Parts: sequence; structure tokens; C-alpha cells
Amino acid sequence: MSLTGKWSRIAMTVLFCSLVASHLGWSQATPNADGQKKERARIVLSQSLSKMDGNHLKVVLVQVHYGPGEASSPHSHPCAVVGYVAEGAVRSQVKGKPERTYEAGDSFFEDPNGVHVVSANASSTKPATLVAYMICDRDAPVSIDVPEGISPKGASR
Repeated sequence: MSLTGKWSRIAMTVLFCSLVASHLGWSQATPNADGQKKERARIVLSQSLSKMDGNHLKVVLVQVHYGPGEASSPHSHPCAVVGYVAEGAVRSQVKGKPERTYEAGDSFFEDPNGVHVVSANASSTKPATLVAYMICDRDAPVSIDVPEGISPKGASR
């Protein structure tokens, strides 16, 4: 890897970490109402990334709003994704993995090119908001539709 590529990769990693830290309210220990110090920041997710070019890195931040009962059609992301549920609860399943429900404050990681067979609001009465931090290796769409016939292995629909 060239020196320029290495520095580009480092700069994008620092930028990404800054975005995540600012979103999660990163700071040193602060006193609470009782004057005792409490930790404001904690690591909620740590994940090694796939090998990337380093010369074409890009960070994309996407906010997804699901109304009550809403869902996305099956899709894929060519980028690594760190998801954070900001409001409500979200059901998610990547092909080949079990379905999970993530609630406000939960985060998760998705490898590039996994097929989202389930991405939906877990509630039929309350909205949900998901923030997705995407680390991309090239200029590409953040989401690609996949055929409707894709369904999770072993699941009934």
C-alpha cells in the first residue's frame, strides 16, 4: 500500500471514530447530581474490518426512520455497517444468521454484501429510528435491492 493510501486509511478511520464518539456522547467521567463521577462513554461494539483498499475509503452516515409496522424490502449493502438504534426497536436478519431485535441503545455490525432479508420496525404502534455508519471501500450505492424471492434459511413466511 502506498504512503498516501496508508494515510488516507488512517484519516478515514479517525473520522469514523470521531463520528461514532460524537454520536454516543463521548466524554471523560463526569459528576452526576450526587457529585459522584460516572462514566459517560463505554465501548458498545468493537469489530475488525475486512481488508480494504485504503485509497478509496468513504464514511457514510444514514438515518433510517420506520413508521409503525414499516419494513424495508430485501437489500444488501456493499459497505461494512455499524448500526445503532436511536429510537424504538428494529428487527433485523442477514441471510444465514438468526433474526434479532435491537432496541434503543443497541448496536450491531454487518459485513459488506450481506443480504438483509428482514429489516423492520419491531412495533406496530411506535416509530423506530436506526442510524447506520457505513465504511465504504469505493463509490457505490449504500443499498442495493435484491430479488423478492430471497428468504431466510429455515424461516417460514
